This record gives sequence, structure tokens and C-alpha cells, in this order.
Amino acid sequence: MMTTVSVELPTGVFSALRKNPHEFVREMRIAAAVKWYELGEISQGKAAEIAGLTRAEFINALSRYRVDFMQYTAEELALEITDVD
Repeated sequence: MMTTVSVELPTGVFSALRKNPHEFVREMRIAAAVKWYELGEISQGKAAEIAGLTRAEFINALSRYRVDFMQYTAEELALEITDVD
């Protein structure tokens, strides 16, 4: 199920970014998902869903935005290191 959300934007943003409205909205979804993932607010799977991408496509988007696809907290990283056999 999908929900539609209307957002009002100045007309000039589309030409400033050289994108038509459809491309702009697509890129806005990806950018938001990448940032929320980078901040650790959502999982990679949820971020891909928000972005409207497959998981592989989202990982490629992370690369384009120069965000590491492996997001660990200090505690998670310490646990990962201690669990190495």
C-alpha cells in the first residue's frame, strides 16, 4: 500500500538541479533514504524501500553519495570483532 504526499516546491529548483519534477522527486527520495540510513535511523532494506530501489540499487546509490554501505555503531563493531573465530 502506498500513501501520496504532496510537497510544494519553487519552480526554480527543477531547472537549478537540471531535473524535471519526476526526476527531482525520485532523487529526493533516494537522498532522504541515504541520509537516514547514514544516520542509523533506518535499515538498509527500509532505506531501499523508501528510495524505491532494490537493495543492490540502493547500495550503488550509497556509493554515489559516498556513504559506506556498512553502518556500524561502536558497540556493534566491538561485538563483531570479538565474535571473529
